[in-house]
Parts: sequence; C-alpha cells; structure tokens
Amino acid sequence: MAAPGALLTEAGVSMAPVEDLGAGRGPFWLDDWLRANATDVLAWRRHIHAHPELSRNEFATTELIVSLLSRVGLKPWVLPGGTGVVCDIGKGERCVALRADIDALPLTEDTGLPYSSTTEGAAHMCGHDAHTAILLGAGRALAGAPELPGRVRLIFQPAEEVMPGGALDMVAAGALEGVERIYGLHCDPRLEAGKVGTRVGALTSAADLIELRLTSPGGHTSRPHLTADLVYALGTVITSLPSVLSRRVDPRSGTVLVWGAVHAGQAANAVPQDGVLRGTLRTADHEVWKALEPLVASSVESLLAPTGVGFSLDYRRGVPPVVSDEESTALMRAGVEAAVGETGLAGTEQSSGGEDFGWYLEHVSGAFARLGVWSGPPAPQADIHRPTFVLDERALLVGVRTLVHTALASLA
Repeated sequence: MAAPGALLTEAGVSMAPVEDLGAGRGPFWLDDWLRANATDVLAWRRHIHAHPELSRNEFATTELIVSLLSRVGLKPWVLPGGTGVVCDIGKGERCVALRADIDALPLTEDTGLPYSSTTEGAAHMCGHDAHTAILLGAGRALAGAPELPGRVRLIFQPAEEVMPGGALDMVAAGALEGVERIYGLHCDPRLEAGKVGTRVGALTSAADLIELRLTSPGGHTSRPHLTADLVYALGTVITSLPSVLSRRVDPRSGTVLVWGAVHAGQAANAVPQDGVLRGTLRTADHEVWKALEPLVASSVESLLAPTGVGFSLDYRRGVPPVVSDEESTALMRAGVEAAVGETGLAGTEQSSGGEDFGWYLEHVSGAFARLGVWSGPPAPQADIHRPTFVLDERALLVGVRTLVHTALASLA
C-alpha cells in the first residue's frame, strides 16, 4: 500500500511502472513482492522527495518509515532524538545491518519534476530519498520471506549531511549491538542504472574542517615593521600549509587541503587586527587522519612564528574514511551478481568526498557501494548536490534487489 498522498500533486501524478532490471532472478518471494509493489517503492521515493526535511528535523520522514514498517507487522523503534529508525527482521543470533540516510540538503530544487520539493530551501539533491525508499522496499520484501537465515537490521539514519554525522547518534543508541556486518548504497550519477560499483579499501575520504583565526596589533601599511602584518601572515599560511603537509604525509594517502574562505580587513592602508581562514582537509588514509590535527597545529605555529602574528586553531574532525574490507566487499559483489547478473558489477573510484558511513566501520566490518542512477547517453549526468540532480528510477528496484541479496549472502 502506498503512502498517503504518494502521487504527490493536487491532481495526482500518473506513474508508469519502471523496468525491473533483475526480474526473474529470484528468490521467488522477492520477484513476487516486486511485481506487486514496485510502484509503491516509486511512490515512497516521490513522496519523500516532495517533502524533504533537513538534518535532525526528519520527523515526518521518520513517522512515514515507522508507519510503513509497522503495517507489515514489524516493530521499529525511533532514536531518542525523535528522528531515525531501527528495525529488526527475522530471528537468530547472527545479524547484518542495512543502512540508508534520510535527510535532505539545504538547497532549492530546480528540476521541474512534478514531485519537486514543496519545502523552500530544502531538497533531496543527494539521493537520500532513493536510499530511504530502497531500504523500505528491501525491508518489506524481507519481512515477507518464508524464512531468513538470521536477522537483518534496517538502519534509517538521520543527519548524514552534517558533521560529524548522525551515524554517531545511531551507534550511541545501540544500533550496532549484535551486528556482524553493515552495508550501504549511495546514488552515483556517473554510473548507469543497472550497475553497482564496489571497491576494496578506501571509497571516500576523511573530511575535517579547519578554522584559523589570526590576531595582530594592527597599524598603518606604511609601517609594517612596527606591527605584525596579518594579511601577509594569512597569505603565508594559505600558500605554504598545503605544501608543508604534502611533504609531511605519505603522498599515497590522497591528503589534500583546500581553502574555502578568507576574511581580513577593510581599508587598503590599514593592517587589520584580525582575520579568519577556513578550509577542509581530506585524506583516504585512516592512520594519516589520526595524525593530522597535531601536524596542522605544529605546522601553523612554525609558519607564523617569524611574522609575530598570533593565532587560534579550531580543528574539527569530521568523518573517517569509508574503508570496505575485502570479505564484506566480496559478499556485496555476490549480492549484486545475484540481483542483476554479472553485467551489473562495476568498479568505482576512491572519492575525496566525506560520508559518515565510515563511523559504522570503526565498530564493525562492512562495505559501501555506489548505485548507478544515470539513464545513459544521451541523457546528461546531473551531479549530486546540485539543484538539477535527477535519477533514473529503475535504480530503485536494482537497489532493493541488491540489498536483499547482499543480506542473504552475508547470512548464508
């Protein structure tokens, strides 16, 4: 049964069924469930897409998830903060987890879709609406299985789009207790629908935030020798710190510092008394990530010492890199092959983007994969985090099948 209002416009939107690229691959109960409920999966995604909610405010989305799971006899529970859902399916000591993120981005949609966001300044431009609908589909399909070889835990996580991420809330609430492996999918607009990209090792990078505040007595630009030249000091850090780090960490770690904002002064002939520099520091190496904060602090101190400018460093650790282990990745690849065939298997590149799925992998083994959502040529590739991002809805059914088969392979 579709969610109330799932057709999403005042007049209603007619939904033609999408092609099930894995049809007939079984098991029989999954094929039967998708034949009967594929349009519901689309409807859930469109409903969530039209009603996006920002991080830690996903109350209506949480309510919808709880309602849809409860209707098939499951017993979901909500995190103490009121957003985010955990739900077990099946019985037994062994348990694997499947995770989806449920929050939207603070963007205004510009796709022209009939089910576009109805909330100003919020939109699902990262595919979390698809992730949520896919996990709902996988969960309800698994709930109808004649028998499962263990338990499957559904984790609908809030606040992925903020640092350090809602995954920490999930871990603190006990969502990983008893879990032996965890899996997740993320939309990839560079990969065609029907394909799932996997990779052993680092898939995403750690992403930390740096805010550096500089101070000086200030003064006249005609007499820089009588003060501490704050703007010159800012320039020194801007140009030199990335270079210093490139010589202090293993170049194979994919470590990169990029500045995003700098502010100082107003008048052309006055040395300002304060300034601020902000940027992101990313690395794909877990050991390097642990060493970066003291390395940045000591490097900044050394660079600024000759200038006489004071500073305070606010170093905010973000998320760890997502590192998929070999065994979990092999199980997920087996799930993809069972879901859509060998042609659905694809490799994928390591990204400098951050993803808080990495927090789960600090506690249990697991794998993360990229779900193809591009319709293929000549359709354009609309990147995520843009107001124009769209996805091929055939990917929703591929995602359902992939998660179901990955859970079964992991519990076999």
